[in-house]
Amino acid sequence: MKRVKAIPHRGKEPYLSFYNVLGFYPDRIDLYKEAMTHRSSSIRSKKGKWVNNERLEFLGDAILDAIVADILYKKFEHKKEGFLTSTRSRIVQRETLNKLAVDLGLDKLIVSATRNLAHNTNINGDALEALIGAIYLDQGYRVAKKFVFETLIKQHLNIDKVLKSEVDFKSRLIEWGQKNKVDVTFEVTESSYDTQNNPVFISCVKVGNVEIGSGKGYSKKESHQKAAKVAIKKLRESNDLQDILTDSTKSDSEENDKES
Repeated sequence: MKRVKAIPHRGKEPYLSFYNVLGFYPDRIDLYKEAMTHRSSSIRSKKGKWVNNERLEFLGDAILDAIVADILYKKFEHKKEGFLTSTRSRIVQRETLNKLAVDLGLDKLIVSATRNLAHNTNINGDALEALIGAIYLDQGYRVAKKFVFETLIKQHLNIDKVLKSEVDFKSRLIEWGQKNKVDVTFEVTESSYDTQNNPVFISCVKVGNVEIGSGKGYSKKESHQKAAKVAIKKLRESNDLQDILTDSTKSDSEENDKES
């Protein structure tokens, strides 16, 4: 049976701050402090190693995937793999994790020297994954699963809304192109590094030969998704644009037929 945290710690910082988020008092408080330490504020351990939340984030990412898969497998008994995979992607996508982290108040616990950088749009979601890794190491899988289900999903996440959300804009745009017989292509137009030496990519998407969206991200995949999201928004808001793109493709096809 799990031992109860000694009374002297109760109500004292930082135990109280984590209790307010977790609903229980941590045993190994060092893990939770590490989970809230961004690499820009890495601290040197007694062994001389620099410590931040990247390793816990790696672990928490895998644990979260397993927990959400576990929950969905049992909740949707008759659904196929494609549905389960898609739903899990919607729950664990970075945008959702960022919002959940802020709802929990993790943004106020994170220690970072780069709070105002553009890359920090993901700092909260990264910390949430690291927190789940800390819970797993401190309390085990069952407690980690209870936290994800009872706190994250039940209190802060609307599953029905998640199921209706659109997560893969790139696939949606490619499907639209195939349906309307229009080529959709993505291209990285610029790559660089930010002040923290993180790679930054800017991509554009062309529908036919017309560039209708661009996006910036910290991976090629993220920049493609953002570009596709912009393109889809434009297509939805303008029937004229859709007509121009599809008519242009038809004209090109007819011209090629004549040349043949």
